Amino acid sequence: MALKHLALTALIALSLAACEEDRYRGSARHNIPIPSATYALMSEKGVSKSQPLLIRSYKKESEVEVWKKRSDGQYVLLKTFPMCRWSGQLGPKVREGDRMAPEGFYAITPAQMNPNSSFYVSFNMGYPNAYDRSHGRTGAHLMVHGACSSAGCYSMTDDQIGELYALVREAHNGGQKAVQMQAFPFRMTPENLAKHRLDPNMAFWKNLKEGSDYFEVAKDEPAVGVSGGRYVFNGAGDTSISQAVAQKRKQDDVQVAALVSKGTPAIKLIYDDGDQHSSFKRLLAQSGADAMNKSVAWGSRDVGISRVDSLIGPRVVVLDDKGRAKATVRAESADNDAVLAAVRGAAEQPAAEAKPAAVAVAAAPAKPAAAAKPAEAATQIAKVSPGAATAEPIQAASTEQPSFYQRALSFVPLLGGSSEQKAPETAPIASVVPETPQRTVAPLPPRRSPALRTSRLEQPDAAYSSQPTVR
Repeated sequence: MALKHLALTALIALSLAACEEDRYRGSARHNIPIPSATYALMSEKGVSKSQPLLIRSYKKESEVEVWKKRSDGQYVLLKTFPMCRWSGQLGPKVREGDRMAPEGFYAITPAQMNPNSSFYVSFNMGYPNAYDRSHGRTGAHLMVHGACSSAGCYSMTDDQIGELYALVREAHNGGQKAVQMQAFPFRMTPENLAKHRLDPNMAFWKNLKEGSDYFEVAKDEPAVGVSGGRYVFNGAGDTSISQAVAQKRKQDDVQVAALVSKGTPAIKLIYDDGDQHSSFKRLLAQSGADAMNKSVAWGSRDVGISRVDSLIGPRVVVLDDKGRAKATVRAESADNDAVLAAVRGAAEQPAAEAKPAAVAVAAAPAKPAAAAKPAEAATQIAKVSPGAATAEPIQAASTEQPSFYQRALSFVPLLGGSSEQKAPETAPIASVVPETPQRTVAPLPPRRSPALRTSRLEQPDAAYSSQPTVR
């Protein structure tokens, strides 16, 4: 009898576990719970689920931060999610179909929440906002969603977006009318601003930094408006905070100038098609695209990891003091150390070793390198004339089928052509913000069974689009 009782108990437990897995699928996905570990973290930080929320995203670092407001009115960093996928380049979205993920200040209202997304759950960022519309920018349905696949959206794993969705939902339920999302090209550190000082987007990024500075100083959400084709922040706000922000800006300019005087190179990063956090790149190299897709996108439409072969380090275009391209080198990743190592490798390679080849035809597929080591791939150089890159010859391909990691280290043709975008003749004064506080990085999600994948689609993302004005 005791054995039968134990067997029955085990069967019930298994049945409940299976039901729990299916509970947050279909229309019930709106009720995804906040994980217990996150509740514990909120308690540790002195915040609750119903208090206001703020989101900050960074393309180059491929991270999404979640901040919660304490009872004293200041925001505290709750946790940092590694981003599974974003597409395009650093810079704002300009037109429909450019694969660019938006940059700017956006407002997420309850109407923009989509529990029936094809990509598990999602929320609409609100692009184009008032700023985007003032510049005639086009596009719609720019989301934060699951599935690790992007064509202009910020893509998380299904577990991550489920948690993020639940946090935003509870903030709405607690009375927050709109959750602010601050979308940046990179963390506004002195190093990043010094390196990108000649980028054509710098004037726009400096405008974004004004709002970032306010948040860094006040630890409070800036009030956002649009005037004269620019973001404006806080209007006639607290004078003491305004003075502190102005003082910080001056100090930041000094730090950037010091980095430039020490020889920090001016660069432009060119991605094959966006990027993902290094933790996912390691998982992709270890497990392969199919296994990773089943693990991170277990509840989404089966679209696969987008453009897997493009998930390699960016090209680093080294610029002279007039903003003209001097050399182009492939970096292992977009991390600051990897970028600087690639630039040093370009400078140290003897001129006799650099033999220009014919410019690769854009339509021609890239040839895989023969088992190149990461350090060797990171110093493959493209000799350039001002404004146009010419790729170095690539080693002959091995007769064996290259692995994903080998393909990722191949040198592929330059996307877009560097001749189409030249930096301004003079470098604008860059402003920066201090390094961000200690971050709690969320771990990668546990692998889910392939059997959990669902192909049930209730509504497309487009059905939940919304375009509110930033405020």
